[in-house]
Amino acid sequence: MTRSAFVSTYPPRHCGIATFTQHLATAVGGREIVALHASDLPSPYPLEVHHRLRTSEPEEFPRTAATMRGCADVVSIQHAFGIWGPDETAVLEFARALEVPAVATLHSVPAVPTPEERHVLSELAANVSGVVALSQAAATLLVSVYGVDPALIRVIPHGIPDLPLLDAETIKPAVGMGGRDLLLSFGLLGPGKGIDLALRALPAIIAARPTTTYVVLGTTHPDIPPDAAEAYRAALVAQADRLGVSGHVQFIDRFVGRVELTRWLEAADVIVAPYADPGKSASGTLPYALGAGRPVVATAFAHAREVLADGRGILVPHDDPAALATAVIGLLEDSEGRLAMGRLAHEHSRSMTWWQVGAIYREMLVKVASAPVPRRDTRRPPGRLA
Repeated sequence: MTRSAFVSTYPPRHCGIATFTQHLATAVGGREIVALHASDLPSPYPLEVHHRLRTSEPEEFPRTAATMRGCADVVSIQHAFGIWGPDETAVLEFARALEVPAVATLHSVPAVPTPEERHVLSELAANVSGVVALSQAAATLLVSVYGVDPALIRVIPHGIPDLPLLDAETIKPAVGMGGRDLLLSFGLLGPGKGIDLALRALPAIIAARPTTTYVVLGTTHPDIPPDAAEAYRAALVAQADRLGVSGHVQFIDRFVGRVELTRWLEAADVIVAPYADPGKSASGTLPYALGAGRPVVATAFAHAREVLADGRGILVPHDDPAALATAVIGLLEDSEGRLAMGRLAHEHSRSMTWWQVGAIYREMLVKVASAPVPRRDTRRPPGRLA
């Protein structure tokens, strides 16, 4: 079996990429985990974590990269801005020091990057043997904005658990929502999530459907400073009060595991994904919603336009609470149409289950492991761009 090392954040860190990597590494098998470790995080990792790469210690990046030759045939680098520490170019020092081939999965591909963001993604792609984009939208950006060779890129969707298609009414009592219309937004909370737009749509929804409850599930994103995180959540609570909808909103402020998240997904009538960034090219929430067979109402960001095509969801304009309310009310009042949309979503998601995604990664990693290591440019100085 090809020995694969995964370099990423990892549980117990409360981070979507950490959870992604745990599921992916399990599905691929033959795994070696290198956990990106911030000094303020808990350190009792699972047994499969054999290396900790302290993101506050720049000298560890090339040193840890050099050790990969003895424990892996190929390295899977997970990248999103913020997870590699305060210096965004640190991932480049790691990639350039590798003596084995590597594949980079790019979780965030800004449509309008800063010069540093463009530099990091372009150079990371130049120092690996393969690049995974989570959507066609992200792949297009990598070519047109970042100058990545399209021959390097493979589009592999975000993996999801293999869930059956269940009737929401049978699950609602388990989450205390029996007899309610349940709207759900989930994932790590931050300003880009667009929850304020959903709250602005809620008065009209409640007027039409008085039994509606909107659940916002998830703790604040760990990259947001604690004081700012508390202020942001408090602002959302205050907004709900001002709008007179606080009795119809539940903020569940904790990181939930797969079992609890599954219950909420299966209990929901409609998933609401009102992301603020029109250029957002990847979202883990959309595949999870489709995998549970739930219709989605989303703003028309790039990944939503791709995933929710062909009747698998409804797109609404950004900053248009009336349009969002109309779409949600239409689904809640049309049970047959809502269930039909959920079935389409569920059928489309079958290619995204972790065992399917793991098989695709495994095939790619085996192929890359047998290829020559690319000639990496080790002359570039470390540190941030000027």
